[in-house]
Amino acid sequence: MIATLKESKARLSEFVRMAGAGQEVLITVRGKPQARLSPVRLPKAKNRPWMDELRKLRSAIPSAKKASTALEYVRADRL
Repeated sequence: MIATLKESKARLSEFVRMAGAGQEVLITVRGKPQARLSPVRLPKAKNRPWMDELRKLRSAIPSAKKASTALEYVRADRL
């Protein structure tokens, strides 16, 4: 979609929703392209094997299942 600067000021919220839905909006000033609203493409989450290992380790620690504060961890460790 092509829009003038004046039009984009009046309809910015609509144009941002359009960009979020995947449509690009080209903004012109005196008929010349000046800016573009486009969707944000976030990088895919990387597979982190160490995260799985950390989850397994946490579930293997008995006090980690019950304690939620540092004081509870210390008390559980002393038992």
